[in-house]
Amino acid sequence: MNEWFELTLKSGQYSPDQLDEALITAGAIAVTYSDAEDHPVLEPLPGETPLWPETLVTGLFEKPCDEKEIFACVASVLATEINALPVARENHLENTDWERSWMDHYHPMKFGENLWICPTHLDPPEPECATVMLDPGLAFGTGTHPSTALCLTWLSNHKDQVNGHTAVDYGCGSGVLGIAARTLGAVRCDATDIDPQAIKATHENASRNHIDIHCVLSKDFSAEPADLVMANILALPLTALAEKLASLTKPQGNIILAGILLSDVQMIKDAYAPWFDFVEPFNTIDGWALVHGIKRA
Repeated sequence: MNEWFELTLKSGQYSPDQLDEALITAGAIAVTYSDAEDHPVLEPLPGETPLWPETLVTGLFEKPCDEKEIFACVASVLATEINALPVARENHLENTDWERSWMDHYHPMKFGENLWICPTHLDPPEPECATVMLDPGLAFGTGTHPSTALCLTWLSNHKDQVNGHTAVDYGCGSGVLGIAARTLGAVRCDATDIDPQAIKATHENASRNHIDIHCVLSKDFSAEPADLVMANILALPLTALAEKLASLTKPQGNIILAGILLSDVQMIKDAYAPWFDFVEPFNTIDGWALVHGIKRA
């Protein structure tokens, strides 16, 4: 059984890219990034690739390895002393069945009246309900984050505004919102994201659910105005995209905006007020809000 040494460095004085390069140079066979605190990353502004205020960069080294040499190499690449390295933690690991590990922690989730998100290794709990089968390995959104949960609950509880209608999923991530909309009866969904991995994930998840979704990168995206526009992204991009998303919404159509902290709701309302009337009260979970608007004719 293989064993591993794991070295985690914290960004700050050095950028995540610099730490990544140092770990790879020292012989890491894989490098992963994670949040040092608890700040979600949803959809950035076009042209930006944000991480977190502080990022943990972890290198995985296969044993046998010389840990002293690893530290020395990382310090050399960063042009610093070993005792000055921004080490967050170091661990010794045994092989784990990683697939089984996430299976043990990811279970079916019900949203609203009749929508389930179910991992692919399990059977749907209520076959008579609408069910989206999702592979967490492809996930940019599985329903576990409050903003995604708010959107899925809205879709489930407003089936009459989804069934038989067209939809746009702007900033699609895993494609879960678009797939859910189609599963609930939307006749078409156009989806887009700035991340090629999101396009891949959406296509694969759609295929797994036998759903057809038109999904392309944002730079190539064009679509006819839809009855329903969904955008689960951050407040600043939502503000910048107000005119664009308004143009994608039919008169009397619905728009649901999420990824919004309660403190940013008024900013979003101000940005979209030229085109939309808002349905209040807004739905909230754990400090996150969903803003629902109806486009004026």
